[in-house]
Amino acid sequence: MVSPYSMTRVGGVQGQVLGLARELRRLGVDVRVLGPCDGPPPAPAIMAVGPSVEWENNGSIAPIAPDQAAARRTIDALRDVEPDIVHLHEPIVPGPTLTLLLGAEVPMLSTHHISGDVGREWLMPALRVPMHRIAARVAVSESARRTAHDTYGGDYMVWWNGIEVDRIRAATPRRSPEANRSSGSEHVVLFVGRHEARKGLSVLLDAWQGIERNAHLWVLGAGPDTERLRARRVAGVEWLGRLPDAERDSCLVSADVLCAPALGGESFGVVLLEAMAAGAAIVASDIDGYRNVATHELDALLVPPGDPDALRRALQRTLDDAALREKLCAAGRRRADELSMARLAREYLSLYEQVLGAA
Repeated sequence: MVSPYSMTRVGGVQGQVLGLARELRRLGVDVRVLGPCDGPPPAPAIMAVGPSVEWENNGSIAPIAPDQAAARRTIDALRDVEPDIVHLHEPIVPGPTLTLLLGAEVPMLSTHHISGDVGREWLMPALRVPMHRIAARVAVSESARRTAHDTYGGDYMVWWNGIEVDRIRAATPRRSPEANRSSGSEHVVLFVGRHEARKGLSVLLDAWQGIERNAHLWVLGAGPDTERLRARRVAGVEWLGRLPDAERDSCLVSADVLCAPALGGESFGVVLLEAMAAGAAIVASDIDGYRNVATHELDALLVPPGDPDALRRALQRTLDDAALREKLCAAGRRRADELSMARLAREYLSLYEQVLGAA
C-alpha cells in the first residue's frame, strides 16, 4: 500500500493508509506501507523512501517526495517485497505512487481522495494512458469520483473513508484544567485540522468571539496560519497543537461538540465520523464533502460555509439543548458504525481477490 504523502505528518490520506493497513492485518493480510518519512517511520511495517518537500496544491500544502532518490528507493522496495498486489493512494501525485503507476508490473488498484481543482492540467493527457494499467479504481466520495473521472477518465467505485471505531471509543478522556468539566458547568467544543484558510478556523474564531455560553474551545493541529490566529487572543480558546493519535482520540471522547467550519475542498469528512464515533455532536459547514457523511438535523447541524453568525447560532443551539445533542450523538454513533474501517477493510480484501483472480 503506497502513500504519496509523508507518513510522519498528520493527514487524512495517511490516516486512511495506516488505519486500513491495521484492519487488513487483522484479516490476515501481510501489508507493507511505502511512503515518504520525515524521521523514523511511525510503525514497523512502513518502508520509507526518503524525506518530503512541501507542495502547494488544491488549497493546501502536501508533503511529497518527487525526487529521483525516492523513485530509486521505491523501485528497490518493489523488488525486495515482490508484492502480489499494489494499492496506490492518489496514483498521479509525484513521488512513489506515480513511480509505481509508471513502472510496476504487478496488479494495481487505486484510491482517489482529492476533489476540486487538482491543478495539474498539463499532466492529464500523459497520465490517461498509464491510468489504464489500474485494474480497479475507488473514489472516497462522489465529488472525488467526479474529479478523478473528469481528470483521467475511467470508471470508479464510490466507497468511503473508514474510521477505527473501537480504537476511538476505547480512548481515555482528556480533562482540561481550564475547563472544569468535573462540575458539568462548562462544555467543550473541539476543532481538529490544519490551520490554513480552507479549514475555516478563522471563521470559527469570529463566531467564538460572540459566543454567549459557558464553553471552552480546544484547537488541535497547526499550520501556516497558526501564529496569526493565536495572535488574535480570542478568549476561551486552548491551543493544543499537533497531538499523537492517542491524545487526539482522548480529546475526541472528551468533546461535547465537534466544529468543522471548512470552506470547501473536502472530499470526505473523516473528522466528522471520528467525532461521531466518540459521541460528540457535530456542527459543520454545509459543503459537498461533509454532506457525504452527515445529514442536517439528523446527525449534524450544517451551516453555510464562511458565515460566522450562522455558525455561532448553531453552536449555541447545540450547547443549550441537551435533547438535541443526545439526538445528534445517537444518530452519529450509528452513522460511524456504518462507515467503520473494519467494514471497509473487508470490502478492499474482496476487491484485492477479484483483481488477483482477473490477473
